Amino acid sequence: MTVATTTIALTDKGFDEAVVAHPQLVVDFWAPWCGPCRVLGPVLDEIAREHAGRVIVGKVNVDEQPALAGRFGVRSIPTLIFFKDGEAVDTVIGAVPKAEIAKRIEALRE
Repeated sequence: MTVATTTIALTDKGFDEAVVAHPQLVVDFWAPWCGPCRVLGPVLDEIAREHAGRVIVGKVNVDEQPALAGRFGVRSIPTLIFFKDGEAVDTVIGAVPKAEIAKRIEALRE
């Protein structure tokens, strides 16, 4: 398997497979019209590059995948859900600093 150094787009169709295939996954629920989402986007790109090989960063466009957003109870965007071994273990709502995201990624490794 190749190592993702950028974020990957996730859809309802392949979401469950991605969660199983990537033991440590951060999923960003976002929309293109969302200002805080646009601010967080480049930060997540940096996180994906810096943590390549350890964590995958996936993005779900809530406008295109409303059922997936509903499945996880996403009511505000951006919402980050951290998955470890197929289970959602942490959630962050809003545009948070890069250091906060990195801290939560490190917690996935424990």
